[in-house]
Amino acid sequence: MTETLIPVFDGHNDTLLRHVMNEGTSKQVSFFEENKTGHIDLPRARRGGFTGGLFAMFTPSKYDDTSGVPFDPNDPANFAPIDQPGALIFTNSMFAKAQRLERESKGEIVIARSISEARTAMTAGKLVMIMHIEGAEAIDANFDALEVLYAAGLRSIGPVWSRKNIFADGVPMAFPSSPDTGTGLTDTGCELIRNCNGMGVMIDLSHITEKGFWDVAKISTKPLVASHSNAHALCPSARNLTDKQLDAIRESKGLAGINYHVAFLREDGAHNVDTSLEVLVRHTAYLVEKLGEDGVALGSDYDGCLVPSDLKDVAGLPKLMESFRSAGFGNQLIRKIASENWLSVLERTGI
Repeated sequence: MTETLIPVFDGHNDTLLRHVMNEGTSKQVSFFEENKTGHIDLPRARRGGFTGGLFAMFTPSKYDDTSGVPFDPNDPANFAPIDQPGALIFTNSMFAKAQRLERESKGEIVIARSISEARTAMTAGKLVMIMHIEGAEAIDANFDALEVLYAAGLRSIGPVWSRKNIFADGVPMAFPSSPDTGTGLTDTGCELIRNCNGMGVMIDLSHITEKGFWDVAKISTKPLVASHSNAHALCPSARNLTDKQLDAIRESKGLAGINYHVAFLREDGAHNVDTSLEVLVRHTAYLVEKLGEDGVALGSDYDGCLVPSDLKDVAGLPKLMESFRSAGFGNQLIRKIASENWLSVLERTGI
C-alpha cells in the first residue's frame, strides 16, 4: 500500500496553531500519536502519503482566548487588529513548537531551509516543514524580527490575514463578494515585499485584497503565489481568485494552491461538509485550464477549515488522488499537483 501512495507536499495548514492553542487543556494531543481530532498527525500523514508542506504560524485576534468557542466569521472580534510585540511572542511559541517536534522526532521531522534540503529529506522518508507566517503582524516596521525569524528558518510570509495591519489590508470571509474589498499595500508593505524578494522569502497572496494583489504584482520580481485559494468563477468568495488574477499568476510562472474549505469550494458558499470531492476536482481542473499544469498545487488549510467528509483528514489524501484519476488527470499531472509544483515554485522564488 505504501509503495502506491502519491507523495503530497501541501501549501498550507494550521496544525501548529491547533497544538499551541490546545496546550495545557483537555484537547492537548501528541503529534506522534494518531488522534481522532484535527487533520494532521504523524501516523495519519504516513498513511495518507503526506510528506510535508508549508506549516503556518498564525496569530488570531483572540490569541489568549480560552473560551473554546468555535471560530465565528461573523464576529468582528475575530478580526480585530493585534499588536506587534504580542504577535511576535505568539509566533515564537509556534516556531518553538515546530523546533521541539523536529528534535523529539529523532530524525523523522525536518524543518527545511532550502528546497534542496526539503527534497533530500522527503526522499529519505522524513516529514518536511517549511515555516510560513500567515499575517505579518509579528514583523516590525524596521524588519528586525524578519531577520531573526529568517535565521530561524522562516521562508514564506502572507503579508496579511483577513484583517488590516501596517503592511496591507486583508479580504473578509465574505460570500458572495469580489476580492476588491479594501486598500492595497502601504509604504511599509512595499518595503516588506522588496525585503522578502531579496532574502528569498515567498510572498503568499491568499488573504490580500485585490488592490494589494496588484500592488505586489507591480513590485515583486518573484512568482505570484496564492497558497490556499480557489477559483472565484466557481465560488464567488472574496477569498478566491478572479480570472484576471489567475492570468497574472500564470504570466509570472506562479501558482495557486487548492483550498479544501467547503465554503471556498461550493457554488453556494455553504459551510456544509457533505460536499462531494467532485467539487474540489472541478476547481482543480478549472485552475489547470487557467494556469497550466505547472501552476496548480494543493493548499489544504488543514486544521483551519471544514473539509469534505469524504476527505476527512490527511489520511484521506489517497481518495483525493483517486478522484483526480477518475476525472481523467494523468499520473504525471497528479504528481505535479500533489508535490512537484510546490517544490518548483519555491525553487523559483529562491528558497
